[in-house]
Amino acid sequence: MIEPNLTIVVPCYNEEEILPNTIFELRKLLVSLKAEKLVSSLSKILFVDDGSKDRTWEIIYKAGLKNEEIRGIKLSRNAGHQNALLAGLFTAKETSDCLITIDADLQDDIQVIREFMIKYHEGAEIVYGVRKGRETDTFFKKSTAQGFYKVMKKMGVDLIYNHADFRLMSKRAVEELERFKEVNLFLRGIVPLLGFRSEMVYYDRKERLAGETKYPLKKMIAFALDGITSFSVTPIRFVLLTGFISFFMSLIFGGYFLTLKFLGYTQSGWTSLITSIWLIGGLQLIAIGLIGEYVGKIYKESKQRPKYIIDIDSFNLPISRHHLLNRAREEDIFKREKKKVMENN
Repeated sequence: MIEPNLTIVVPCYNEEEILPNTIFELRKLLVSLKAEKLVSSLSKILFVDDGSKDRTWEIIYKAGLKNEEIRGIKLSRNAGHQNALLAGLFTAKETSDCLITIDADLQDDIQVIREFMIKYHEGAEIVYGVRKGRETDTFFKKSTAQGFYKVMKKMGVDLIYNHADFRLMSKRAVEELERFKEVNLFLRGIVPLLGFRSEMVYYDRKERLAGETKYPLKKMIAFALDGITSFSVTPIRFVLLTGFISFFMSLIFGGYFLTLKFLGYTQSGWTSLITSIWLIGGLQLIAIGLIGEYVGKIYKESKQRPKYIIDIDSFNLPISRHHLLNRAREEDIFKREKKKVMENN
């Protein structure tokens, strides 16, 4: 059996409380996978610092000095969870046969990574980590999450139910993913579009050990709206349908009130007039706002701005002479720091 090079990509944002435990657990797992010959000895863990404001990068950097299999990249600013995932995947793909993405809080069960690798050896190009249930979620989060998946399914978006971003992708799958050039990449919807052989592995999600969730209600709503508008024009069609219904209803009521006028039954009243104005005005504002969401996305796509900018990369060697000189300086610093650590030990 050929032992593939695995890279575990871990996006991090202000994770200093949980990160030491995450590094320890993932490194222990990787050592176990190497011993079982499921992955090669060159397999690594790549931490992506998504512009953290705490000691996250310092912890990653020091861990890299002590352990050869731990690497990190630091983004120049907070680019967002999805873009941090892409930064890790695209940075590591050249030296990896397969890649696994997992959040730094390790609420996803890392023990099923062993099953991921078995599925990969059996020929799967994509393996989805799927939650068995949502017992650990609050009633509000559970109901809204289930509602989101149902709405997306109604709109024709092929999402894996109860799957987030815990997945394995082969190098070929990541290379095909890189061909999607849109700025607003909604990974949970894009990955199933690749169409390669896929498998699912079910697991129970754990409680967060430390730190705070990086997906509060505001971000969850923005994420859901981004997913809907990135993949479906159904909302605009719904607005169009609502417009037609309102138009035909206004014709019916217009005819009705015109008949009352000829029969002499009309009575002047502000209530019906004001209600109608507010109703139509509200519908117009909703329609304009919804269309604005799509226009905004077109605006973002037209600018073709990079999804992320890497500040420091300890995974791959840069190409240009300028970067090589910077890399050489970084390597000198790296060696000096490593020597200090060895002397202190």
